[in-house]
Amino acid sequence: MELQKKSKEIEPSFSGRGIYLVEMMGSRKTTIGQTLSEMLVFFFLHVCDCDKLIEQSVGGIAVADIFKLRGETFFRDNKIEALHKLSSMRWLIISTGGGAVVRPINWKYMHNGIIVFIDVPLDALAQRLTAISTASRPLLHHASGDAYTQLLKKLSKLWEDRSEAYTNAHVRVLLEHIAAKLGHNDLCCINPTQIAIEALIQIEDHLKK
Repeated sequence: MELQKKSKEIEPSFSGRGIYLVEMMGSRKTTIGQTLSEMLVFFFLHVCDCDKLIEQSVGGIAVADIFKLRGETFFRDNKIEALHKLSSMRWLIISTGGGAVVRPINWKYMHNGIIVFIDVPLDALAQRLTAISTASRPLLHHASGDAYTQLLKKLSKLWEDRSEAYTNAHVRVLLEHIAAKLGHNDLCCINPTQIAIEALIQIEDHLKK
């Protein structure tokens, strides 16, 4: 109910602009996008996942296999094309994929809408990704040894390379801030609906500027 109330308050201010979700991989942006879409259903048509669009454009090949068969450059080039097409559309929530931030041209396209950065601490991401398969995440294939430690090292390197780019986002949703407001010590207790509510609060503040 709180999310529905908040969404109705700010829907008129969007003026057809889309919402672009950016994050480090594993931050559940697609689920968060789907939650936002359900609450903004009268205006936002659906969630577009850039990675899924790229998979469809090459005959249904999974992202991990695209990296193996065509290489990272091919994938990043197709990501640019996907964002270019989506940037001309209205009333969409767009899940960009973790690597979208590495190309400056992508930020140009995303600035046609409202960019929301879902900021999750690296240790929480490593903990979550350790519990699930990383087979579909080609940049996170780790060597033998402790999975959590290897993932944290790779995530730390990715953060080092990308953290400056995230400052281009209009809105930054900090999970630590949500946890503090809700009185949670464990970030894993925060669900997508709570993240979506915070995103709408931050978007509303941005639209008032």
